[in-house]
Amino acid sequence: MPAMELQMDSRSTDDVFLLVKRYNMNGEVIGELKLDKEVFGVRPNIALMHQVVTAQLAAARAGTHSTRTRAEVRGGGAKPFRQKGTGRARQGSIRAPHFTGGGIAHGPKPRSYRQDTPKKMVQAAVRSALSDRARSGRIKLVDELNFERPSTKSAKALLGAIGATDRVLLVLGGGELMAAKSFSNLSEVQLITVEELNTYDILANEWIVFNDSTLREVEKKLNKTVVQMSRDAADGGDQ
Repeated sequence: MPAMELQMDSRSTDDVFLLVKRYNMNGEVIGELKLDKEVFGVRPNIALMHQVVTAQLAAARAGTHSTRTRAEVRGGGAKPFRQKGTGRARQGSIRAPHFTGGGIAHGPKPRSYRQDTPKKMVQAAVRSALSDRARSGRIKLVDELNFERPSTKSAKALLGAIGATDRVLLVLGGGELMAAKSFSNLSEVQLITVEELNTYDILANEWIVFNDSTLREVEKKLNKTVVQMSRDAADGGDQ
C-alpha cells in the first residue's frame, strides 16, 4: 500500500486555498470556483484521521488465520508410556503443545478485526483529509469528463495539462463509464465514486481530481453531516 503523507503547510488561515481553478477537457483554465468552507476549510485533525484510517485498515483484514490445538492435531490418542516407574514426567499425549508436532497453545483463530467507528467520526475524518489536500493546493477541478470513446492517451494528456502528475485519486460519478475506461489503464490513477470516498484513499494519493458534478455531490453529502452534528450539539445543550 502506498505511504500516506499529510501535506501540511504554513499558510495563513484565510480562504485563499479554497479558490481552485476550473479546467476543461483540453486542460485550459476556464475560471475559478470557491470550495465549500465546511468541507474543505476545516482544521485537519490528525489524531482523528489516524484513528479512522487504523479502523479502516483493520476492517480490511481477512482474519482467516488459524492454528490447531492439541485436540485438532491428528494422532496422539494413546498414552506414550506408563504413568509410573520410568523416571520421566508423566505424559498423556505426544500432541501436547510442548511436543514437536503437537498442538499450538493460545494460537490465532479466525476473528474479525473490525472496529466500531461512529459515522460522524468517519465523515469528520474525510473532511479533515480533504481540507489537508485543499490547503496544500492538491485539489483539481475539471468541468466535465466527457469522453466520446475510451482513450488512455487523452486521459493521460488531461492529467498532464492540469498538473496532476503523481498519484491521483479521481472521483467519478456513477454514469461516467467512458471516463472510467479511459483512466483505468493508468497505474498512477485510482478511480473512486462519491459513495466510496474515504480518508485512507485521500491521504494515500497526492492529488484529488473532481468534476463539477462529483464536487457538488461530495459537498452536499458532507455538509449534510455537518448540519446534523450542529443540530445534535444544540439538542444536547438544551438538555
